[in-house]
Amino acid sequence: MRSILLATALATGAPAAAQDEAPVLPAWMAGCWETRTGVRWAEECWTAPRGGMMIGSGRRGAGERLDEWEVMRIALAAPNGDGPVIAMAFVAAPGGTGWTRFAWSPDGGEGVAFHNLANDYPQVVRYWRDGPRLKARISMADGSRTMEWDYLPIRAGSND
Repeated sequence: MRSILLATALATGAPAAAQDEAPVLPAWMAGCWETRTGVRWAEECWTAPRGGMMIGSGRRGAGERLDEWEVMRIALAAPNGDGPVIAMAFVAAPGGTGWTRFAWSPDGGEGVAFHNLANDYPQVVRYWRDGPRLKARISMADGSRTMEWDYLPIRAGSND
């Protein structure tokens, strides 16, 4: 399994993880989040970590119109299913198809970042917290073509 995970990291062009830094699921992402600008909106919901995985969903639109949706997961992996965790990946399927894997690597930035240099767009997915806000950014590896979301927790009944 370790060689498969290493091969995945190499195939996706992800930076190599530091040997002494084990990944930890970002429990601080759990919950449902939204951002609104006029009639435009975006939402993401993430489950709390359990069984080495978090499951997420996202959708974006305007008014009552749905423009995009995706399903996602963030999962840990250990060699042969036991022992120390050696890898973490973010996997997304826009529209529910075409799963794309992004490998985690510690990069000194805030929050958590995942990379796939072989992907056409995006190549970097990053999440972090800013007080009560969940921030998300996607971009190319060189920082170009950046899109960013600034989410607040969804309050019950707030998306009517």
